[in-house]
Amino acid sequence: MSYCAVIDTNVLVSALLSSHEDSATVLVLRRIFSGEIVPLLSKAILDEYNAVLRRPKFRLPEQSVTALLDGLRETAIFIEPGSSGEQLIDPKDLPFYEVALDAQDDDAKLVTGNIRHFPKVSFVVTPRQMLDILNSK
Repeated sequence: MSYCAVIDTNVLVSALLSSHEDSATVLVLRRIFSGEIVPLLSKAILDEYNAVLRRPKFRLPEQSVTALLDGLRETAIFIEPGSSGEQLIDPKDLPFYEVALDAQDDDAKLVTGNIRHFPKVSFVVTPRQMLDILNSK
């Protein structure tokens, strides 16, 4: 069984910077590329991924960033959400929340390392919680 999920940028950054192959963020990324997680994207999310992953402070190899973004684009379902009217702590998180909200799949999740930035709703989960959900099915 696969799950649709919006992946917050911080999860991708953490996975790419991690030196631990068994970290929750690395394992979530692996589950995307194994097909167990189908990424949900919008133009705004893809634009943020492009900008953040290429920040000089992260020193991520261009080849790795390009391969990741190409892989996500190839496997993703694109959604252009409507406005939710929500106000979040960090307005830059709104596109992620709105895509998850608009997802047609009732089991869609928003996977983030900043769970406190979002309303307390069942579809907003940490990388570890996402892995637990996948492992329980």
